[in-house]
Amino acid sequence: MVDEGPGCGGEAFGVDCEEAVRQLYVYLDGELTQERRREIAVHLDACGPCAGAVGFEAELRTVISSRCKDRVPDSLIQRVAAAIAEEQARQRSGS
Repeated sequence: MVDEGPGCGGEAFGVDCEEAVRQLYVYLDGELTQERRREIAVHLDACGPCAGAVGFEAELRTVISSRCKDRVPDSLIQRVAAAIAEEQARQRSGS
């Protein structure tokens, strides 16, 4: 269970800290209904510790997505494109 720390708004719209943290990733991914997103947002507005957790996770995702990008070699891109074109030509010709 997540403790309600200093600055926590407790339960708002039926959402306590434990529920807010449990829903953290689906909240950040935008996979909640508008109503549920609003309920979680109300809790986050009132609860500093939970808002801090969301802020940290959102920032972590930004850092990971901006820095963890592998560069695909041009030669691989060309080979894949050629293989796709060859398969499409084969399917058109009925082979």
